[in-house]
Amino acid sequence: MIGATITQKILAAHAEEGSAPPGAIITVRPDIVMLNDVSGPLAFEQFEAMGVAHPFDPDRIMLVADHFAPAPNVAAAGAIALTRDFARRHGIARHYDPGRGGIEHALLAELGLIGHGGIVFGADSHTCTAGAFNALGIGFGSTDLAAAMATGRLWMRVPDSIRVELTGRPGPFVTGKDVILELIRRIGSDGAAEAALEFGGPGVAALAMDERMAVANMAVEAGADMCVFEGDAGSAIDMARRGMAAAAAIAPDAGATYRDRLAIDLAALSPMVARPPSPANGVPVGALRGQRVDQVYIGNCANGTMTDLRQAAEMLRGRRIAEGVRLVVVPATQAIWRQAMAEGLLEVIAAAGGAVSTPTCGACFGGHMGILAAGETAIATTNRNYRGRMGHPDSQVFLANAWVAAAAAVRGEILPPGELDSMAPESAA
Repeated sequence: MIGATITQKILAAHAEEGSAPPGAIITVRPDIVMLNDVSGPLAFEQFEAMGVAHPFDPDRIMLVADHFAPAPNVAAAGAIALTRDFARRHGIARHYDPGRGGIEHALLAELGLIGHGGIVFGADSHTCTAGAFNALGIGFGSTDLAAAMATGRLWMRVPDSIRVELTGRPGPFVTGKDVILELIRRIGSDGAAEAALEFGGPGVAALAMDERMAVANMAVEAGADMCVFEGDAGSAIDMARRGMAAAAAIAPDAGATYRDRLAIDLAALSPMVARPPSPANGVPVGALRGQRVDQVYIGNCANGTMTDLRQAAEMLRGRRIAEGVRLVVVPATQAIWRQAMAEGLLEVIAAAGGAVSTPTCGACFGGHMGILAAGETAIATTNRNYRGRMGHPDSQVFLANAWVAAAAAVRGEILPPGELDSMAPESAA
């Protein structure tokens, strides 16, 4: 394919048609089909209605209980039971209950199921997180995923691509979260509609894989159909660490055509905070200095990583959470939870007065494990802050990175995290 983007190349390699020009309707065969305990039950119902006896390939289906897990009520327990039963009846070994898995998008990567040139279909809008790994994560509805489980393929339209050139290196307290909040601030919540975001340039190497996940995770908040990072030595090392076979990174052709081109200098960024009710309402953290918070939530499918937990613990070590503030920390997977425990990070968080949860989507989508009451304000490392997203419609959510969120937990209000250096640590005994 001449003059192709990364997106077009990956789609073409999985397309029955063998090519993927922008605007074309193609039939794509994914490497993995992934469902959770919210999207799964409807997909299972539609799968049975099709009269299909068996999935196309049980080894390429992944079922994760993460949204309403651990089950907070009888209805949720029933949905998780349906997921467990479907896995048992169809011999799906990649089924993950609480304590054995984690949040689907982080777990997918951790298990070595997505890497250079791969495609995952998921019945969740944040499937785009897979883009961090020089791969494509494409979100579909539950009925579509039922068809994918039955046939191993789905048709789709090839999107245009938008190139985001990253340069420089981030300064203190600047993370991947700030990169994507800055991008969405610039282009708006629909600026990448009907397009794929492609991140490349020399600045990519300055972002660790956890940081790339934070960027890719929120591509959908800019309206993108999917996103993808250029692969490099860092992503190749990460694949090897996760036990994946070596595979060449997919790069765009020199003459690739883009709908638009944008540039972000990482060195020029400061920590960002998105004001409610939109991820597009980003401002430098200093603009919100003094904004009181009732709850701080650190975690989600791309910001419950070891990187996030280490950043939070550094802010909290030797300090106490402000009076009247709740801190909820949610590692993204069970393996991350255990590593954080081994490194002593969970002890630091608990000693500061924080609560540590088992991996769950929980409060991120307003389900359980930390939802907000009327009139309450939270700062969170999650991906959405629409009205009612984390609880009562009259609550508010500010989005930020883990440094900023943890600093707010200590002070009880939003502030630039570097300002905590002037506060003497208190005994956490």
